[in-house]
Amino acid sequence: MANVRRPLAGIKVLAVEQYGAGPYATQLMAELGAEVVKIEAPAMGGDVSRATGPFFLGSADSQFFQTFSRSKKSIALDIKTPEGRAAFEGLVAQADMVVDNLRGDQPGKLRLTYDDLKGVNPAIVCGHLSAYGRGNSRAGWPGYDYLMQAEAGLMSLTGEPDAPPARLGVSMVDFMTGTMLAFGVVSALLSAQTTGQGCDVDVSLFDVALHQLSYPAVWAMNEGYKVQRLPRGAHPSIAPSQAVKTADGWGLVMCQTPKFWEALCDLAGAAALKADPRFADIPSRHANRPALSEAMDALFGTRTTAEWTALLGGKVPFAPILEMMDALDNPFVAEVGMRDVVAHPDRAEGLAMLACPVKIDGERMPGARAPKLGEHTNEILGAAS
Repeated sequence: MANVRRPLAGIKVLAVEQYGAGPYATQLMAELGAEVVKIEAPAMGGDVSRATGPFFLGSADSQFFQTFSRSKKSIALDIKTPEGRAAFEGLVAQADMVVDNLRGDQPGKLRLTYDDLKGVNPAIVCGHLSAYGRGNSRAGWPGYDYLMQAEAGLMSLTGEPDAPPARLGVSMVDFMTGTMLAFGVVSALLSAQTTGQGCDVDVSLFDVALHQLSYPAVWAMNEGYKVQRLPRGAHPSIAPSQAVKTADGWGLVMCQTPKFWEALCDLAGAAALKADPRFADIPSRHANRPALSEAMDALFGTRTTAEWTALLGGKVPFAPILEMMDALDNPFVAEVGMRDVVAHPDRAEGLAMLACPVKIDGERMPGARAPKLGEHTNEILGAAS
């Protein structure tokens, strides 16, 4: 693994970041080879996620922090002081990017924009991730993932129809926005390397959350069509494409094309279901969704989830609905190497982590622990002076 090619090797990123969305973006870049340096104010205890429980690792470190800052470096530096600002600009002169995930009014106040830094480094790319964006009426508003799921309409689409609106089980808007930031700044870097001119790149939680409405939003804007929450998390257009009750649990089947419906009926020995005129084609199955749902439960109740997985796997799109620990212990997770253990000085047995989801030339990027607060201050600031 020592010879794994990392496509962002040689790229230097300065990160003024906190908590989840911004650190998620820079971690993606770090695991792909960028040198990511967290600029952490020591008087504030560094990144706030260092103090986010319930599970801690020695001083100013937590499992939450380790989740989002692996493979990075840390320097203790207050960029609000004259000395800290001078040291920061010395680093900017040698860097490729400066990224932050502050409120939208803060990059200007802290002089982190391209206009502020282009005199130091004309090719610098300045990435800004905020709750609501910069230069608008909400620029100074704090904001979090769950709020975006609410206001952007995602919660209205999630959950059972007779239950209250529900949020996604994890902060997916944070992660999607972080991914958008990584994509945006790396794209801008390609241009900067060609033209010698950097720029500002902005993404916001709100914009990304709204963007994730995708085709239901297109239907709504053009046709006034309101996508309703359907029982069992069903697809709005195709049936059966929903959760089904098995003999011992739950699964999810997706017959998105006629061939998969026919294959399901044939493999399950359900000739009568296949011949039923109510379910003859996609429009019929959609029109008769309640009856089809009952028929699906009756069919899938004849076997366990594991038996259905074995019968349908690779032939009909089907997946078991698993609890989180069962999902992590899935043999396929081990087969593809999506679990990792990284060395950590405060955990003798190492820290179990999820591996980087990106492969290069068939190799998954190896991980490394997140840094201690200020761990690389002397190394980096000494080299910059």
